[in-house]
Amino acid sequence: MGEKVRVGLIYGGRSGEHEVSLQTALAVMKAFNYDKYVIKPFYITKSGEWRAGGFLAAPPQELQELHLADEAALQGTDAILPLFSGLANQQKAVDLVFPLLHGTFGEDGTIQGMLEMADIPYVGAGVLASAVGMDKVLMKKVFAHEGLPQCLYRYFNRLQWEKDPAFFIMEIEIALGYPCFIKPANLGSSVGISKARDREELIAAINYALRFDRKVIVEEFIDAREIEVSVLGNDEPQASVPGEISPSNDFYDYKAKYIDGKSQLHIPASLPEGTAEEIRELAVRAFQAIDGSGLSRVDFFLHKTDGRIYINEVNTMPGFTPISMYPLMWKESGVSYAELLDTLIELAIARYEDKQRLDYCGDNA
Repeated sequence: MGEKVRVGLIYGGRSGEHEVSLQTALAVMKAFNYDKYVIKPFYITKSGEWRAGGFLAAPPQELQELHLADEAALQGTDAILPLFSGLANQQKAVDLVFPLLHGTFGEDGTIQGMLEMADIPYVGAGVLASAVGMDKVLMKKVFAHEGLPQCLYRYFNRLQWEKDPAFFIMEIEIALGYPCFIKPANLGSSVGISKARDREELIAAINYALRFDRKVIVEEFIDAREIEVSVLGNDEPQASVPGEISPSNDFYDYKAKYIDGKSQLHIPASLPEGTAEEIRELAVRAFQAIDGSGLSRVDFFLHKTDGRIYINEVNTMPGFTPISMYPLMWKESGVSYAELLDTLIELAIARYEDKQRLDYCGDNA
């Protein structure tokens, strides 16, 4: 067998989804084929400190092992330098990076930009797609330009809200009505999301969302089924069978996703063949609209009464926890967890090699 591929896993991070990232990292580490890969862990604490461990010959068994608190772990600047070593001596510490960071500073294009500067292949969306996929307002504007069906929404930033809250309350009540959903524009895993049934709850929900981001989006309520599709690929992406979420709570919030384990997942979703195919096609269109690559999970609403389809959002770094929809939908589509990891690494290398064809300096102009 040839030389093993050295994969750097970056996880943790300075976001409200830190714990989700740890769950994802543990699941991914356990799933890797250690006959083909060696894993170098890079853990980012909640305060932003980097820690790097040595190459793993076997997967960790407990979350505590992911914190790399032992004295042998590199910390601070020493931990991050191995990612940039190739710039100095032409020998990279890892062959590619799998960023398993959710939310701020990980899913928003920031870590992707750092890896671009370090000239390292990495799994998942690039800088632009990550940034657009993270910002729900910009995402919806891109979707509107592409003619993708969406629910009604309004948005504003902290300064606008503080200057004239009465205007935005009136606009929301007239345009969207109650109930409605209030979300931080830049966050995932349903962190900071609330459902408001009246004006008092609306004001409280907006102030709560502003704890997590300077920009808030408010969406109309749709009595709908929640349908999701996994997308895999670069320039020729493929869509999995659709799955459906039956939330254990009033909506699919953080607790329903990661804590109580009571939400029901239906894979494949019980849908007419034509509806399922339309949703899969819309998922690919949404992925291409943001210039996605590698992987994404695309979420939809399917109106319970008239059957209309609304795209909700694209998640460019979906969870890989044992109860996460992304790998489960691919499993039902005939792609195992191990095969999925292999494909994502192949896609990352293919995208990197394709970018090497570009003339960044204009020397051949």
